[in-house]
Amino acid sequence: MKQHPSTPGLPGSLPRLDHVVPAPASVAPSETPYQITRSTHIVVDDSPETRRTGEYLARILRPSTGYRLPVTTHGADGIRLRLAEGPFGAEGYRLDSGQGGVTVTAAEPAGLFHGVQTLRQLLPAAVEKDTVQPGPWPVAGGTVEDSPRYGWRGAMLDVSRHFFTVDQVKRFIDQLALYKINKLHLHLTDDQGWRIAIDSWPRLATHGGSTEVGGGPGGYYTKAQYEEIVRYAASRYLEVVPEIDLPGHTNAALASYAELNRDGVAPPLYTGTEVGFSSLCVGKEITYDFVDDVIRELAALTPGRYLHIGGDEADSTSHEDYVKFMDRVQPVVAKYGKTAVGWHQLTGATPAKGVLAQYWGLDSTSAEEKAQVVKAAQGGTGLILSPADRVYLDMKYTKDTPLGLSWAGYVEVRRSYDWDPEAYVPGLPAGAVRGVEAPLWTEAIENPGHVEYMAFPRLPGVAELGWSAAGTRDWERYKVRLAAQAERWNALGIEWYRSPEVPWGSDGR
Repeated sequence: MKQHPSTPGLPGSLPRLDHVVPAPASVAPSETPYQITRSTHIVVDDSPETRRTGEYLARILRPSTGYRLPVTTHGADGIRLRLAEGPFGAEGYRLDSGQGGVTVTAAEPAGLFHGVQTLRQLLPAAVEKDTVQPGPWPVAGGTVEDSPRYGWRGAMLDVSRHFFTVDQVKRFIDQLALYKINKLHLHLTDDQGWRIAIDSWPRLATHGGSTEVGGGPGGYYTKAQYEEIVRYAASRYLEVVPEIDLPGHTNAALASYAELNRDGVAPPLYTGTEVGFSSLCVGKEITYDFVDDVIRELAALTPGRYLHIGGDEADSTSHEDYVKFMDRVQPVVAKYGKTAVGWHQLTGATPAKGVLAQYWGLDSTSAEEKAQVVKAAQGGTGLILSPADRVYLDMKYTKDTPLGLSWAGYVEVRRSYDWDPEAYVPGLPAGAVRGVEAPLWTEAIENPGHVEYMAFPRLPGVAELGWSAAGTRDWERYKVRLAAQAERWNALGIEWYRSPEVPWGSDGR
């Protein structure tokens, strides 16, 4: 990021252009801020996408400012959102702020939306509150030019170990959108619960979804509810990537249908946290009827490009059977118009052309396993980097963290940020890394407050790894920018961990 000194004479509470997270590609401050006032309009192009983003911005600003902020296609002053050709790419934008107004320009609607997230961060944090605040509402003057490093910038929410409602997922989506995350990976099925209704196998949800870790009531999404989540995510320019974990992590399915088991006997529902004990029967043809039905119905509900088929910790499946299973299942995903994603164990089988592998290994992962991943990448398999000892958001920050697990070690804020996706797995060919994703498993996470505490402040750093150019990764500068986010989280009512590694100051008390 091209950094410039802050401009003398600006109000002390005015957020700086170079304190945005993720770090923009280029920042050039000026001495003339813009002030949102009672007479400000939000001026949009005459297109549905631009108007939707304008209304979204207005809904954020109206409660705290108390201003009408009409969204209109007429006029030039105020806040202007426009689509125009330019060197922005699919998600990039340019933001110009000065005395006459703020203009966000992008080539595509997603870029315009991301530019609005930057505009939010350039306003005082109190703008995020849902009651009228005293103001004033200055926007720092200058120009931001920006576009992402990677096309995949994701977060995963495990709704299987503990179930989260539609509204709770929507709140998480809003938090992801603030930091320009563009993929929401939903881990919909596991040993402890099946969370999506499948018409052709109804007991998956009604029985398999009837509990969770610790024996709670569980729950599942009807098809209409799942589609509501998908639409809401799309309105924030996030693509939902649903996961059906196969052939292991399947006890909820096996408990729902006896015929899916090797011995034809359904096991009891499971509410513990051990892994690796369950497996579909690779030798039974009904297994593939089941897989075909589930993928067909889920693909029809999912407008996005990807469908995740899991593939990790299939310890009860022999290697030979695992390869046979993946050889049968990957074409099913393609048959229904989706690109398969799998955990990196898929590279031990034969990854189909175009498939993505999600790497969750550790620094200590064996050289043999890393070599297997590198070989697949050399053959064209793209990688999403999710190393557990860096970006698993369910890992404890320290030994004293009241929530989370520690099997991958303790992951403080600096550790989650201070690594390079391109260098994490030695030997990868250029272009193999397609992006990064921060998974949040929920064996020990029971409610939205827990989700927020584990995600913040680590999630913004992972978002920056995915968005910002490699040269911007500097912990000493980043921790200052991160500290400036604390007041915004407070205004949004987000629970967060006050890491001693970050100079929170008065904003983080």
